[in-house]
Amino acid sequence: MAKIPFYIVDVFAVGRYTGNQLAVFRNARSISESDMQSIAKEMNYSETTFVLSDRKRDGGFDVRIFTPEEELPFAGHPTLGTAYVIMQEIIRKRAKVVLNLKVGKIPVSAAHDDGGHPMLWMKQNQPAFGKSVDAEQISSVLGVGLADVDRRFPSRVVSTGLPFLIVPLKSGSAVARCKVSSEKYDRVIGTLSAKGILVFCAQPRDANNDLKVRVLFGPNQGIAEDPATGSANGCLAAYLVEHLYFGKSDISVKVEQGFEVGRPSLLHLKANKEAETIAVSVGGRCFMVAKGELA
Repeated sequence: MAKIPFYIVDVFAVGRYTGNQLAVFRNARSISESDMQSIAKEMNYSETTFVLSDRKRDGGFDVRIFTPEEELPFAGHPTLGTAYVIMQEIIRKRAKVVLNLKVGKIPVSAAHDDGGHPMLWMKQNQPAFGKSVDAEQISSVLGVGLADVDRRFPSRVVSTGLPFLIVPLKSGSAVARCKVSSEKYDRVIGTLSAKGILVFCAQPRDANNDLKVRVLFGPNQGIAEDPATGSANGCLAAYLVEHLYFGKSDISVKVEQGFEVGRPSLLHLKANKEAETIAVSVGGRCFMVAKGELA
């Protein structure tokens, strides 16, 4: 088998060696599905992606996303990081690219943040809203008090490709104290088909940001917490406008995540609701960390 290039990228990073790491393999059509799964397990990141060819098909690049445990139809930081590699290494220019994922076509475009730093934006699918969870139940799962849950808003499942349970808390202290109970997670969250729990509050560490977020997982999902989660934050963006968290149906906010696991991250969220349609975009910066070849 010919040597296959791969890249290690930091996504939603505030600098190199922050954010969420991603391994991206290029020209990977010759790798079997079972080998893709084995490679993802060996890489031991939250996700590994495979760009099947340097050539477009049907207007986009065919991409598959694997965790160490399974293939995913969509995930946020792998989408952004893979688009970054395509721009840097394949088409060699910052331009709009489309990723053909199992969930559908996801467009990613280049822009700049408020400080003039290059960043990428992905447009996510129309969100779907699911079941709500009783505040007493979810506080028990998270190991916080009932008084820590912001009951002005529901704890509710939202999906823009992957479903997450979105839980509003009252304070940064409450977010920091969350610790998932394995037994209660399986009993409560297992019935919802949610991939994880996103807890948030409007008390960020950095006053330049708008929200503090943690994304927590159950006992059998490989990792306990993710440092930066584009899919879950896309769900959060939809939640914020659906439930008028900031009192309006058009938002542009900065979200900090990953401090608790030593990988500080910054995600930019935009959402707009018109009638029954919600447009969601998630953005962030990417940094190339390493390059190599798979023999």
